[in-house]
Amino acid sequence: MQLLKHMSISAVLLGGFAIIGSGLVAWIHQQTAPTIVANEQATLLRNLHSLVPPDSHDNDLTRDTIQVRNEALLGTPEPVTVYRARQNGEPVTAILNVIAPDGYSGRINLLVAIRYNGELAGVRVINHRETPGLGDAIDADRSDWIHSFAGKSLDNPGPAGWRVKKDGGEFDQFTGATVTPRAVVKAVHNALKYYAEHREQLFRPTDNTSDDAS
Repeated sequence: MQLLKHMSISAVLLGGFAIIGSGLVAWIHQQTAPTIVANEQATLLRNLHSLVPPDSHDNDLTRDTIQVRNEALLGTPEPVTVYRARQNGEPVTAILNVIAPDGYSGRINLLVAIRYNGELAGVRVINHRETPGLGDAIDADRSDWIHSFAGKSLDNPGPAGWRVKKDGGEFDQFTGATVTPRAVVKAVHNALKYYAEHREQLFRPTDNTSDDAS
């Protein structure tokens, strides 16, 4: 009986600690959630403004968005966010949040900024799991490689040039890491193709999701 009593007390104590612990975790999450969201928003805005400077548009990039789908060209079956930059109501740049699905270590999340005339304003990698010291050279703070896209378009270089040099194209690869830059080059090229096909739709003032054919 004494053993059973001790076991019951222990069970009650453990249950109490579990409830208190769960409550504490929920409370901490509730208190920190707004800060986390604010930090994520600030990081997103910094990335957007690194591609589209604040003085080149007069609208709120994080509010002027559209959701689109096209797995073949945007790298995911899920909706993709497009941020629209405008000046005096006129379209300036579309920033597509696209996926390179075939990175060496998985998906690579990109922001591809395309000016209204179809020229790239720039590209940034915002999330990846590529190998440190090799594939992570796609990061803007690791090397200048990602800046090589600025000024390029579908016609500059032509179709054959939109490959890494190892495959006969114009873009550098990394020593010991060809898969990663190859995936990024392909994703950026596909984003340009998508933009060329849907430019007017992307700048249309609507919040509706567009289910484009793959």
